[in-house]
Amino acid sequence: MSNAERPFQMRSVALAAFLPTLLFSIGEGAIIPLIPIVANDLGATLAIAGFIAAMIMVGELAGDIPSGWVVSRIGERNAMIWASLLAIIAVLICIVAPNPLVLGIGIFLIGLTTAVFALARHAFMTSSVPLAYRARALSTLGGIFRAGWFIGPFIAAALLSLTGSTESVFWVFVVCCLGAAAMLLLLPDPESTFGGPQLVKAPDGSVVPAGRELAAEESQGLFRTIWGYRAVLLRLGTGAGLIGAMRASRTVLLPLWAVSIGISVPDIALIIGIAGAVDFALFYVSGQVMDRFGRMWTAIPSMIGLGAGHLILAFTHDQPSNVAWFIAVAMILSLANGIGSGLLMTLGADLAPKNTSPAPFLGAWRFTADLGGAVAPLAVAGLTAVATISIASGVMGVFGLFGAVILGRYIPRYAPRRPRL
Repeated sequence: MSNAERPFQMRSVALAAFLPTLLFSIGEGAIIPLIPIVANDLGATLAIAGFIAAMIMVGELAGDIPSGWVVSRIGERNAMIWASLLAIIAVLICIVAPNPLVLGIGIFLIGLTTAVFALARHAFMTSSVPLAYRARALSTLGGIFRAGWFIGPFIAAALLSLTGSTESVFWVFVVCCLGAAAMLLLLPDPESTFGGPQLVKAPDGSVVPAGRELAAEESQGLFRTIWGYRAVLLRLGTGAGLIGAMRASRTVLLPLWAVSIGISVPDIALIIGIAGAVDFALFYVSGQVMDRFGRMWTAIPSMIGLGAGHLILAFTHDQPSNVAWFIAVAMILSLANGIGSGLLMTLGADLAPKNTSPAPFLGAWRFTADLGGAVAPLAVAGLTAVATISIASGVMGVFGLFGAVILGRYIPRYAPRRPRL
């Protein structure tokens, strides 16, 4: 049987896409809760620690622009390999950082590599997985990413308990990146596993893999595309930006808050790991709800939960039971975030034009969400500097509730519920 005739099996993408993604996500998930702690150990104030933690989202935003160019030039697998190797360099910078400034540079580079790795794996799946299986494959890929983010903190907690050193956790990311790169290097050529990639015609008339063309289209004319779709991006795109903002705020605020109320480093990693498990457990349920009842049934509860969780947290900092409140709110925020799993990708697919290539719009949509994700942690750091971390949490809570209103108003207009088939 020829490669082209070989029936596709989901497990055939496990080694090439799922396992490298799992390894990369485990490493990243292990270090993220510790970034404010490491910054604090290097002499940073709480606000500066928040700013450094925000650099991973800022790096992802900056990486959105060149990542499409990189993937389209060197290919999906090579891009993932080089992103893994650059991530190792970035982590080594963090390990040897003598001050918060150098640590921030390392964290920024980790964010940059994450953007390249994420687009490359998306393009890889687009090229290699037949259309009939693509939604399930991408949904599984998203679930594996979340799995890494809840496994990573548990590994961090165990290592911190054994060694007492945050440096050991950063070495976990190095090992994970080496494993991902080695796996991608040593695997057979994808065509021998999947058959030939899905091919499309590029604007210059050449025939290229679909994923590579998707990456190239996403990166070209980003700001021109944003202007061309300004009506929907100013309305529902604002909602997407607020979703990104609340998710990023949660990622940065929880470790910062834990440091400020004196929770031990291993306990911080353990609590965030348990919260990640709650988040991970809901990714499939979220998709089922969106398909059966419509996008609003996950969008609005998710944003209300994220906003309410931030508001509740704002009033607990100086309470005698502040640790118990922190644990409860961490679970609430994870529940709310899990309910909204896949929401941004689904809305982007709903809104993308059907009569032209969707890639430029999807690139603009992703940039809008990532912009919110980059601004929110900076806002948390800034508000913590000029006021308090409680004020920062409260302000973000208000933005979360505002996001629920925006989504409730514009989802029915721009992404009405599709009839069930």
